[in-house]
Amino acid sequence: MKRRTALAALASVPAAAVSLPAFAQSPTKIVFGYTAVTDFASVFVAAENGYFKKRLLDVELKFIPINSTIPAAVQADSLQIGGPTPSVYLQSVDGGLDHVVVAGAGVTSKTITGFGLVAKAGSGIRKAQDCVGKKIGVPGLGAFLHVTFRAWLKSQGVDYTKVNFVEASFPQHGDLLRGGSVDAVVSADPFMSRITDSGVGYVASYYSTFLPENQPTIIHVARRDWVAKNPSAARGFREAVQEAAAFMNQPKNDAAVRAAIGKYIKLPPEVIAKVQISPPMAVVTEKQLSYWVDLMKDQGMLKTVPDVARLIAK
Repeated sequence: MKRRTALAALASVPAAAVSLPAFAQSPTKIVFGYTAVTDFASVFVAAENGYFKKRLLDVELKFIPINSTIPAAVQADSLQIGGPTPSVYLQSVDGGLDHVVVAGAGVTSKTITGFGLVAKAGSGIRKAQDCVGKKIGVPGLGAFLHVTFRAWLKSQGVDYTKVNFVEASFPQHGDLLRGGSVDAVVSADPFMSRITDSGVGYVASYYSTFLPENQPTIIHVARRDWVAKNPSAARGFREAVQEAAAFMNQPKNDAAVRAAIGKYIKLPPEVIAKVQISPPMAVVTEKQLSYWVDLMKDQGMLKTVPDVARLIAK
């Protein structure tokens, strides 16, 4: 009797209800931290084109003024994934944070002249030797532009310890030059172009062209324990950025890419139309991280030598 009762009860349930899955998978929430540079373009494109959503990722993009603060925000879980420069990331690991690389962003190219040394008008700074004894603003102490600029100074025979570096976010660069608080800044477009267009400063060196090709300028990292708990979300994030990189590599999509950049770094179309966009590369390799380890060791920035194989999420 009990068996017949159970069968009767099951038969009374509507067919549509029986066919529903036991549960529906809800999107994984990710707060992603970025700074005001075009190297994040593949993330912006992925967000605008729905590449995250189709992988069940609810990604909220959050602007972070200073790149060097991103690892701390990831550690505190106010960001689940963030985009520090490689040097900022490796210093955070050296300091004890257990973060891993989820995906890549922009990479270096000798065709890119979108960042460089911008000197105050009338300063007389024209070459590396002229920087000795000067005060130079960088958008993050220990970040990409600071580390690579010091490497350039050394390659030119200049002792970079004789240069006074101060931290200043990109939007401050023009005002600091105008007010005479610094003699020069290591800046990037669109801020660099605004400075030169206004006559406040001039480009003393596109030093970036000395860098090797295809080295990451920004990498996307997360806590190791978060990746372990959310492996499909980490993989989905990387796949979305890969799809966005493929979209960016098609010239016909240039206008859409620039519109996405303009939306998230809050710049007008006429400014965005002029900026150079770093080539995207969604996957970071051990060889690329090793380049940065060697560069930072040469500048005495690391106490230990990390095992780069362990730093990349599989």
